This record gives sequence, C-alpha cells and structure tokens, in this order.
Amino acid sequence: MGQLIAVEGVDGAGKRTVIDGVATELRARGAQVATLAFPRYGRSVHADLAAEALRGAHGDLAESISGMAVLFALDRSGARDELSKLLADNDIVLLDRYVASSAAYSAARSGQDADGEIVRWVGELEFERFALPVPRIQLLLDIPVEVAAERARRRAELDSTRALDSYERDAGLQYRTGALYQQLADREWYSPWWRYRSDDDAIGLAETITKTLSR
Repeated sequence: MGQLIAVEGVDGAGKRTVIDGVATELRARGAQVATLAFPRYGRSVHADLAAEALRGAHGDLAESISGMAVLFALDRSGARDELSKLLADNDIVLLDRYVASSAAYSAARSGQDADGEIVRWVGELEFERFALPVPRIQLLLDIPVEVAAERARRRAELDSTRALDSYERDAGLQYRTGALYQQLADREWYSPWWRYRSDDDAIGLAETITKTLSR
C-alpha cells in the first residue's frame, strides 16, 4: 500500500510546481508515484458547482461556509475509490490540496482558529463519516501570502481558464487562511506536517520523503 502525501498552501503558493518537481525526483529514485489535484474541476459535479458558486452562480451558495465545505468534501468523497486504487498501485501519491484546505479556508472565513468548531467538523466529516484516508505527511508550502497572491494574479493573466475566484480575490481571506495553515501545522492536525520554504528544493524534499517512508 502506498503512502499519501498532501501538499497544502494558499492560492498561488506553487503547489503544482513543487509536486511536479518532487514527483520527478522520486521517480528518478525508483519510486512509483501518482498525483491527484483537488478540487477535481471538470471531473466532479460537486467541484464544478463550487467553482461556479465562487464566480457568482447559484444564488447565495458561496456565502455559506458549511455549504461550500460540503461541496468540496463530496468531491473528495467521490474520489475515494480512485484514491484507493492509486495507493494500491503506487509507492507514493501526492495530492494538490486535500482535507486541510477546507479546514483552513472554512475557519478563516468564519473567524475561528484551528481549535474551533468548524475545523473539528471538517475533520470528522471527511476522515470519519466519509472515511477518506488520512495523509502520512502533510506538506505546507510556507510562502509569504503576498508572493503567492502575485503569482496567482500573473497566472490568471496568462491563462483565461484560471481567472481569480472570489476566494483568490479576497486578500484578507488569503492572509487569514495562511495563518490557519500555520496553526494546523503547529498542531500536526491529523498527521505530521512538514514546512517547505521558498529556498528549499525538490531534490532535498524527495530525499527526505524517501528516507522517512523507508523507516
């Protein structure tokens, strides 16, 4: 059975770039590696409904913190069989966002901290009621929020399919979410958390992952 690693961070933190680099290095070391990104836009009706809501559709749906969290949770729940197969067929599965994303954004939107009710509710909903696998490691991209925001802005300018949604346009929300991620990492919410900083490299991270998972 493979090991699950979730890569987390605010919008524009560079999750896809880090995952691609680490996956390449791990494969060079002989590991079987798969990747999966959440939300599964274009593949999941729940993810697509959430994306549409964040761009103004579906009435006041986007205003509901728990409603949006449930949509993202249903997207991940719908991928449970796919995740199980990826873990059965590979040594390592790297996820671009996972359950902690909903915990961080939901708490940031509600003004709660990592010890609040909504973080506990998200964990119970997804890991217990939906029985999603708990990550072996959760990797936080510890990037300054202003740097991540500029990356997201440039990305949107270059790719019309990645226009900023209402979460990404809300600078205050991004700062609060960044702080929530730090709290989740400090508390090692559900599993060990590692921090990846802008001066770290994929080769070093792949080496650390290899050593840790081989113990």
